[in-house]
Amino acid sequence: MYDDILLATDGTIASENATAHAVGLASLHDAMLHAIFVVDSDVYSAYSGDEYVDEREGPEHGLEEVGEDALAEVRTRAANHDVEVIEELRHGHPHEEIVEYADENDIDLIVLGTRRHPEEYRSLLGSVTDRVVRLADQAVTVVKTEV
Repeated sequence: MYDDILLATDGTIASENATAHAVGLASLHDAMLHAIFVVDSDVYSAYSGDEYVDEREGPEHGLEEVGEDALAEVRTRAANHDVEVIEELRHGHPHEEIVEYADENDIDLIVLGTRRHPEEYRSLLGSVTDRVVRLADQAVTVVKTEV
């Protein structure tokens, strides 16, 4: 049923259950697991970085390290279930990059985690998960995490 599954991770607790779910599905369906972490360009472009002399010390580099750690965690969990993983670290708007990657790679299912946010947060900022659900042509599974 699924040949290619895309897990979008942000390295937070909301991604833990989604990772377990995606790895389990990939194992069950003998599918290729794709894992993506998107460094949100809005986060680092909004910061002036005046005290940073070396670009590698700025917030973009820190977010890349978070992404590399998140992808390493997916790789480890997948290896424990004999699931092969293709990893992707991108820069941009997370919802756009996730949907674009899914389209480019003939993804059958997108798996994302989410956690409950206060109504004010959602109405002000929205969520990556909400946007992916609305924009993706693929099936999307949302795995909720109680925090």
